[in-house]
Amino acid sequence: MRRLMVLILLIVGVVSTAAGPSEALFSPLTDIFQVIQSYYLRADTLDPDILVQGAIRGMVQALDDPYSEYLTPDEYRAFEDAITGVFSGVGMEITIRDDRVTVVSPLPDTPAEAAGLLPGDWIKAVDGESTQGWTLERASGRIRGEAGTPVVLTIERADGTVFDVEITRARIRVEAVRDEYREEERVAYIRITRFDETVRGHLGGILAALQDSDLNGIVIDLRFNPGGLLASAVEAASFFVERGRPIVTQAGPAVGNRTATSLGGFAPRVPLVVLINEGTASASEIFAGAIQDYDLGVLIGRPSFGKGVVQQIVAQLADGSVLKLTTAEYFTAAGRPVHDIGLQPDILVEIDPDSEEEDPILKAALDWIAERAAQPVGRP
Repeated sequence: MRRLMVLILLIVGVVSTAAGPSEALFSPLTDIFQVIQSYYLRADTLDPDILVQGAIRGMVQALDDPYSEYLTPDEYRAFEDAITGVFSGVGMEITIRDDRVTVVSPLPDTPAEAAGLLPGDWIKAVDGESTQGWTLERASGRIRGEAGTPVVLTIERADGTVFDVEITRARIRVEAVRDEYREEERVAYIRITRFDETVRGHLGGILAALQDSDLNGIVIDLRFNPGGLLASAVEAASFFVERGRPIVTQAGPAVGNRTATSLGGFAPRVPLVVLINEGTASASEIFAGAIQDYDLGVLIGRPSFGKGVVQQIVAQLADGSVLKLTTAEYFTAAGRPVHDIGLQPDILVEIDPDSEEEDPILKAALDWIAERAAQPVGRP
């Protein structure tokens, strides 16, 4: 009871500073707690901490924002693991879209990708239990689990097809940046799978090594990249955008209007293509938007996902649990909104599911670079 009162007083103090309501606004919480203790059949078995967590979850859920979350200490540890790129699960990014647990993208070389999950897939059930009304943290917690254990997902595709898929969880280590020099086309292919704290160093090393190479162009593949750290996307875009120019602007009541500018970089001045699709989201859209806004290259592929809001850990409670809230919307360098809109590619590639062509989007990028190979070296 004391812990509940401390939490309520903490909330009252924060809210009173901002808006001025009295402690009476929150008195129903303590009243309900006392009624439950007095009348609930199994009150002697209740854990007060669980009730407090439920009260906090209810308040956050009332925001009706799929990206704002209350994370218990265990959930926060799992969240931190995911940021570092090492965790146990099936390997995909999910969100709540239209009140449905939705796949943003499977991560490369993971059980989710091997199982054929696609961006936009609706996860209707987990191990036979309907996901209707689930929060993002509940869905993540149920899908993740110990490596080697199975989970059955009921999937509904955009075309209405419904099927079950059993996936064996694995210990997943996500390699953020991979590169390959395609000697036949004289093209540097760089795939960024997520924007974590390692991207700047890895990407910078790759681009530095390419300075003296005989290049026709560079392809940066952001397909199925669910995002990551906003600062990492700004750092990566800085290799291409002139120092001091805006890359992204955040706007929100807690942050005001905050613009991140390019740190400056040294990317080779050759034709540049960025590959995007419906699994390209968040920080990936910041990077791709900067390239498009400054006409530094072309976007080729499919329209991106459209996640243009920023989350921050804004509070950590004494027990190690945290509150992660959406604090701002972001806009591209040219001031374009992204949320629920996404980015449109400069060259749209239609995907024929019956085609035997291995990767039509990459082929379109290589063809575009080949057409410019005979032109004077410079920005496209």
